[in-house]
Amino acid sequence: MRVMAQMSMVMNLDKCIGCHTCSVTCKQAWTNRKGTEYVWFNNVETRPGQGYPRGYEDQDKWRGGWALSRSGRLKLRDGGKLKKLASIFSNPKLPEIEDYYEPWTYDYDNLLSAPEQQHIPTAKPKSLLTGEDMQVKWSGNWDDDLGGTYAHKDKDPMLKGIEDKVKLEFESTFMFYLPRICEHCLNPSCAASCPSGAIYKREEDGIVLVDQERCRGWRMCVSGCPYKKIYFNHKTGKAEKCTFCYPRIENGDPTVCAETCVGRLRYIGLVLYDADRVTEAASVTDEHELYEAQKSVILDPHDPEVMQAAEQAGISHDWIMAAQRSPVYKLIKEYEVALPLHPEYRTMPMVWYIPPLSPVVDVVKDTGYDAEDAVNLFAAIDELRIPLGYLANLFTAGDVDLVADVLKKMAGMRSYMRDINLGKPGDESMPLSVGMEPEEMDEMYRLLALAKYDDRYVIPAGHSESAHDLEAIGTDCPLNFDGGPGMEDVPGAQSNGQKLADDGHLKGRVNLLNWNGRDTPKGMFPEPRTA
Repeated sequence: MRVMAQMSMVMNLDKCIGCHTCSVTCKQAWTNRKGTEYVWFNNVETRPGQGYPRGYEDQDKWRGGWALSRSGRLKLRDGGKLKKLASIFSNPKLPEIEDYYEPWTYDYDNLLSAPEQQHIPTAKPKSLLTGEDMQVKWSGNWDDDLGGTYAHKDKDPMLKGIEDKVKLEFESTFMFYLPRICEHCLNPSCAASCPSGAIYKREEDGIVLVDQERCRGWRMCVSGCPYKKIYFNHKTGKAEKCTFCYPRIENGDPTVCAETCVGRLRYIGLVLYDADRVTEAASVTDEHELYEAQKSVILDPHDPEVMQAAEQAGISHDWIMAAQRSPVYKLIKEYEVALPLHPEYRTMPMVWYIPPLSPVVDVVKDTGYDAEDAVNLFAAIDELRIPLGYLANLFTAGDVDLVADVLKKMAGMRSYMRDINLGKPGDESMPLSVGMEPEEMDEMYRLLALAKYDDRYVIPAGHSESAHDLEAIGTDCPLNFDGGPGMEDVPGAQSNGQKLADDGHLKGRVNLLNWNGRDTPKGMFPEPRTA
């Protein structure tokens, strides 16, 4: 047993209101610069819909993730090293700008400088790539609130096989929102696809990053990622991805998307897992068993044997205690209501989701019955306007029973706690009927409905005494590159450990991303005056 730590996230889709605040704040923090106009490390998709980039879940087309060989061993779906080297200068499995969207701005100058006239002047959309006038035909969430679904309703890969069960007429369709970031997988296919070895998984917390100095822009990682959460910066010629806001995580703070989430639907915590069993779990033959296999890799942080193995592996005591208090571990392992996104890709994703219950409540309410009564809710789960098969295609590789069990737990919690909040004695048979104790259901309710900041985010800070060993401060810093965050106004910025050029326009300015953490950077303090 080789114990390792992994930062992970759970999102409660029952709370997402589709406001896109997480996307905008992430955009401003990480990709508000040249070359990343079309890049959204965090995006929110309306379901049913094609997603971003459009149709990214169609692995028959994009060939991302892992598959099993005839001998039962894991292999990259699009081929191993030899095949990638053979096509290294011509990679056809890449989304084009039309699959993302051509980023645009508006001709605001026409509004401000237009002469007085009979008609109100307009601001035409202009391409941020060419500067020419353009027509907006697609964007990061064209399906927003089902706006584009009806014109492309047959192109959602998750509708395959259940088209007859999903009603896409306006009055019959139900929608929900799916926020997405990089999954920071335990078995990342992007790292295995990279010919130059630029993508790596941090040993201390499992965050997957791109070393900008090693990256050669082959874009095999874009093809290899089945979630299409790696983007190519056409200005720097490098690949970029979500960093899980690791500078904030090292300080004990949540990611920007979680910090600014209006619905408070995100939970961040540490889990311990057995690294020796990852390949075995990802190689199970039956796709319906992948969820249980992945869950079995996550270890019980209260187990004395696991605690001892974690300490021997160099995991500090306060990190082990944080794993014991982790809301992510509770939602995944104890309450078993969080599900991984597309486990059939076999990347072992570590961003989990609680499927939405709201459509069940709405269906019951429309019939005139008590929408919070458990008996009515259980009966309505099989009659969702979006069928269980759609949710199962997203979260359980098509296993409908698993999704139904989670929704029954959520429905049972809602009914049980409503009686208690109204001053009635809770029906203890309700938690027992879904395999939970009354006290356990009460704890789950408090975590999902009433959790405070410190309960939703249990993030152990990095240790300053080992700061020089952290990859974030070492020579592999993924932020230290021309055009990177915070580097826009530092012309001539060089690699780690090198001093900035001491010319006129840089005098008195210090780029801390280039600081090696040991000596005093030149220019940080004023020079002492001489007599």
